[in-house]
Formats: sequence, structure tokens, C-alpha cells
Amino acid sequence: MSNKKVHFKSKPLIAVNILALILTLQCIAIIAQYFSFQSSIHQAVDNVQRRISLDSAFLDVGNKTLNTPVNQFAIQRYMNRLNDNLKENDYPVIVKGIQGIETSTESFVQYPSETSSHFINAEQEIFVVLRSKTPFSALTFSWAGLLASLIISPLFFVSNKTRKARRALEEVMPPTPKLVINLQDKTISNGIDDKVVTLQNKPLCFYTALVKYCIEYPDNPLPPHKDVPPELLALANKSFGRLIELGHTKRKRPDFNANLDKTLSEIRAALDEVFSSYNEEKENYYPPRAQGEGSRSKQHSYALPPIKEEDIEIIGN
Repeated sequence: MSNKKVHFKSKPLIAVNILALILTLQCIAIIAQYFSFQSSIHQAVDNVQRRISLDSAFLDVGNKTLNTPVNQFAIQRYMNRLNDNLKENDYPVIVKGIQGIETSTESFVQYPSETSSHFINAEQEIFVVLRSKTPFSALTFSWAGLLASLIISPLFFVSNKTRKARRALEEVMPPTPKLVINLQDKTISNGIDDKVVTLQNKPLCFYTALVKYCIEYPDNPLPPHKDVPPELLALANKSFGRLIELGHTKRKRPDFNANLDKTLSEIRAALDEVFSSYNEEKENYYPPRAQGEGSRSKQHSYALPPIKEEDIEIIGN
């Protein structure tokens, strides 16, 4: 029988190995938390800037063209309301100033980083200053975190701040309206509220075709003094044929070249009603009006602004 003894590692060495494992996993968790929170901050900044861009249509931010001043009281009240909402939802970003007007009721001790941006909306250049937390403010060291890292870190790591930011996004950011054309009901809507407008066969078919045409040919002008392009006519006739298949009409196909001004006017009136609460989004789907020279101006085009397929929804196509 062999007299060799089995030697186990000493207790100090075992303790060192366990400590090294805990520290390694904690470092992995901290690094993941750092980058996750940093990503949450960038996303939060983008979301708040978009929120302000959408709301700027209803804010009195002044107008250089009209030489009107900024309404300081309205801007202050808007920033206070928005910041209260952001802090209530633990958003890592708050608003410091809009159009040179800075809030006087906030402390930025917990928001040391500053981000400035500007954008043009309704022929106005709007300047926004945001303050955000640093990723280091999200780093924590606790025994609960250490124990969790031993189990979770080897698999994946999900930042609590990211989940909070997503929940806050659902509350701060409203859904974005988009054009919904329903050939089954012969209506158009914005996909959010209950504002639905019924269109007659001719404007409905022409507008459906116009949307498809402008997506496929985004750079082609559509001057009203010329005949409707063959490709657009083919799409309009196809839409009318679909209405026949759906049982909406048995009449002869209309002449889409005739009374073009009236057709466009009916389309604009329907869009004005459907997007009455979303003027900025309406411009994406609105056939432009002639400016000053009449609807038959050679410089005018009723082609829609650049849009993509994901910007619209056609039901019953």
C-alpha cells in the first residue's frame, strides 16, 4: 500500500482563488453596467431631443423671420413640466435650457454632463441644452450585486437603468402617427386616435397611387400643368380596380387627369382633418400647395416629401 498523502490546497490559497473569482465577475458586471448605462444615456438624450422637436410646434420659441421674441414664461413652464416627468421616471437626462432660456428651479449636481444641439422646425432654428448623469453614477458595489454576479454574469447582464429608461420612454414619448389608407372602408386615418375620414373613389385611388409613386420615384416632380405620368395613372387605375374587387363600385374608371386641382383639394382637406393634432407629421403626407403663382405654376410640384414604405400602411391593397 502506498504511503503517499494527498495534499489539499491551503485555506489561504482557496480564499485567494474565491476572492479573485468574485473580483473578476464583479469587474465584468461593472464594465457591462458602465456601457449599458452609457448607451441608455445616449438613447435618453435622443428621445428627449425628439420630444422637444415634436412639442416645439406648440411652443412660443420666437421667430427670427417675423421678429417675434421668445416667450420666456412659456418655455420655463414647459421645461419644469418636462423635467418633473423625466425625474419621476428616473430618466438620466433633464433639460437645462431651450432657445437661450435656462431653467431656474433645477440643481444639476447629479447631472454633470452637458449636451447642446439645434434643429430647424417650421423655419426656426431651435437650440436645446441638456444635462445628463455620467455612467459612473450608476456603478454600485454591494454584496447582493456580488452574489448576483456569480450567477448571472457568466450568462448575460441586463442593466436596471436600461429597463427603467424603456419604461420612461413609453410614458414620455407618445406613439408616432402615420398614414393609414384603408381600401376596405375607403378611409384614411393616422393610426393613433379615432379620427377617420371617408374619401370618394377618385381622390382615394389617386392618393393611394400618389403615395406609392412618390415612394418608388422620390425625385420625380409632378407639375400640375402637365398630364399625370403614365406610371401614376397605372397605379391609380390599379387601386380603382381593387375597389371594384372589394365591391365598392361598378362605375367606369374615372379620368384622373381631369379636375386634378379638385382631387388634390379633397385629399388635402381630408389630411387636414385626420392630422389636425399632428401638424408636423401631416407635412410628410401632404401634397404641397402652390405658393403665390397658382396651382398651375411651372415651378410647383404636388409630389409628396420623401417617404418610405414603413411610413404608411395600406389595408386591403
